[in-house]
Amino acid sequence: MIYIFPFLLGMTLSLLGQLPLGTISLTATQISLQENFRSAWQYSIGVALVEMIYLRAVLAGMRWITRHQFIFNIFNWLAVLFFLLLGVLSFVAARRLEKKDQKTLILRTRLHRFFLGMGMSALNPAQIPFWFIWSAYFLNMGWLRLAPYSFNLFTLGSGLGTVGGLAIYMYGGNWMVSQMKTSNRTLNTLVGIIFVVAALVQLVRMARS
Repeated sequence: MIYIFPFLLGMTLSLLGQLPLGTISLTATQISLQENFRSAWQYSIGVALVEMIYLRAVLAGMRWITRHQFIFNIFNWLAVLFFLLLGVLSFVAARRLEKKDQKTLILRTRLHRFFLGMGMSALNPAQIPFWFIWSAYFLNMGWLRLAPYSFNLFTLGSGLGTVGGLAIYMYGGNWMVSQMKTSNRTLNTLVGIIFVVAALVQLVRMARS
């Protein structure tokens, strides 16, 4: 039990963290709908890999991270610019879409879906304070031990939880969009709204910090 508990803890927290609708989860739905599930799984694994790297870095250097706030600021501004750019371009693409089977903006890139997932996850700095806060809480509660095996199991569990959460969007979102017969123009508009909202939320967080 001492070995399985950190794994289950990381998996549960990461799975729940993926459930709220966001840019990463919606992109998983888009890929499964407009391409195939294999590409969506590749994308999800890329997302999970970067998240595991961030989490392991947080666990290994909590004190160092808190002393270098400028790292957060750099990633925050990159995320704001990235989300705003994709939001605007998604709105433009929605206006120009004529064919129903055209891919949405973010999927027109030839970038391998695994690396697309890694890139989008890397530009999501909100996960760093998320894991920092929860990891510190679990350590204080004694649920997570200051030991390599505990950190490693917690990290592996988080990766599986992330993939599981995205799988819900891959299959559940695919089914829902298919039932609603949503057009790609509508998807582009929805993606644009989510990207712009994500950018605004990021700006508000930066203003309050």
